[in-house]
Amino acid sequence: MTQAPTLEGEFDYIVVGAGTAGCVLANRLTEDPDVSVLLLEAGGKDDYHWIHIPVGYLYCIGNPRTDWLYKTQAEAGLNGRALSYPRGRVLGGSSSINGMIYMRGQREDYDEWARITGDSSWSWDAVLPVFKRSEDHHGGANQWHGAGGLWRVEKQRLKWQILESFAEAAQQAGIPATDDFNRGDNTGVGYFDVNQKRGIRWNASKAFLRPALQRGNLTIITGALTQRLVFEGKRCVGVEYRGGVAGDIDFVAKARCEVVLSAGAVNSPQLLELSGVGNGAHLQKLGIDVVQDLRGVGENLQDHLQLRAAFQVSGVRTLNTMAAHWWGKLMIGMQYALTQSGPMSMAPSQLGVFAKSDPDDPSITRSDIEYHVQPLSLDRFGEPLHRFNAFTASACNLRPTSRGTIHIDSRDPRKPPLIAPNYLSTDRDRHVAANALRLTRRIVGSPALARYAPKEILPGLQFQTEEELVKAAGEVGTTIFHPVGTCRMGTVDDPAAVVDSRLRVIGLEGLRVVDASVMPVITSGNTNSPTLMIAERASTMIREDRKARLSGMQAQSSSTHGASVSV
Repeated sequence: MTQAPTLEGEFDYIVVGAGTAGCVLANRLTEDPDVSVLLLEAGGKDDYHWIHIPVGYLYCIGNPRTDWLYKTQAEAGLNGRALSYPRGRVLGGSSSINGMIYMRGQREDYDEWARITGDSSWSWDAVLPVFKRSEDHHGGANQWHGAGGLWRVEKQRLKWQILESFAEAAQQAGIPATDDFNRGDNTGVGYFDVNQKRGIRWNASKAFLRPALQRGNLTIITGALTQRLVFEGKRCVGVEYRGGVAGDIDFVAKARCEVVLSAGAVNSPQLLELSGVGNGAHLQKLGIDVVQDLRGVGENLQDHLQLRAAFQVSGVRTLNTMAAHWWGKLMIGMQYALTQSGPMSMAPSQLGVFAKSDPDDPSITRSDIEYHVQPLSLDRFGEPLHRFNAFTASACNLRPTSRGTIHIDSRDPRKPPLIAPNYLSTDRDRHVAANALRLTRRIVGSPALARYAPKEILPGLQFQTEEELVKAAGEVGTTIFHPVGTCRMGTVDDPAAVVDSRLRVIGLEGLRVVDASVMPVITSGNTNSPTLMIAERASTMIREDRKARLSGMQAQSSSTHGASVSV
């Protein structure tokens, strides 16, 4: 006999997932003292020291303490390889394990969202003030940036000669210098700004949850695996989750107003499908009762595939040899302990480049390639650095045309969904990949780097023709951890849309999705801060809807009272 779930309590709002979006929502919604919020997180607290030391991402990704440890299906476009697919499983979510790069994307990204949704409030001009509201920018407030917000943005605390030379080489190849990638046109070469505070990672948990914890209307439960949503007809009224000290007790929590899914591009569609929201035919095959037939759930997966090109150099020092011996590591550790600077303060990528993959192609009207350049090299992530000096220039297609899927194949919420990004599945993406590798070689062949005699070690000069370069892309390509789009927003009559432009699940009441999964098209850059902006907008929408609902109730009460008096 199955034991009935324990009633946890009743709250105005339940937010599932304490990643970037969930932390923002918990903070903004509890600004209203009349509102109670329950925040559920499957992972633990962000008290692991490697979360906060920037280089500690190396010890967080692939660690079950902080990562869901997902893997993709074998990918035809990657020559049959399957990839690790890191997603944060801890307070702060992926902002606790990511590259800390502060990047908004391009003006046209948001104008396209506005066109797709028919809602001008998603345009660049409309969302720029939302970005600024969150921001505490190192340069202070101006036309493009905000100051005094909760999301700290700083310059990096180190430079490398090899990166300076790469930047000079990029300019020699026709790419202009820039000191700011976040004005709506990110074309250029320069150092990334990062979400750090004095050389320490600034994750969403520190920025948004810690201030909210001072209020008495926020309840946070960690180690809580949400198993399904609870519906009464077409209205979502709560959630069931498994938790307790041993993680073996089923609980149910009720929501008076709304449940908000902020579980991310992998877990939000998974939870919808487990709860009967998705492609009805697929759910019925798994024996799941259909609450709402929405075929867009789990579709439209987009990600940035990075192509890692590595070059051995001479006459310049890189992290490879600096960290090769114990005394080098000791010096690096002492530098960080004393000044919170040096290699341990490094974001995974320090130098950025945005450029056109083919400047002669008239169809490319804005930068479609992003580089993450690093003063190090290794065969693949998680393996030791090479024992010789080298650097890596990883190029990703900013606007891939390939689309993948994330779907459950089991009713068991503990079983991960099937992740199939479908990388390099279109002619366009394969052509851009080949051009990206050509552009990398053109930059590296510029005079500024010639003094270091760069030698390509990945993917290798044996790849020359278009067909060979596409094969090379399949060999060296890997995720840059930007999955989006699996609960995309659109108009209510769009059969592929999952949420409307106010992020309400179409056809249902009391349920929204607020995370990177709602992006209809991926942004042209790193996706963490756009996700934060989405949550900022959603918190305003939710509060507006609450105010309108209360006003309506008051008006109805007044009308009823007036009617009784007249009788």
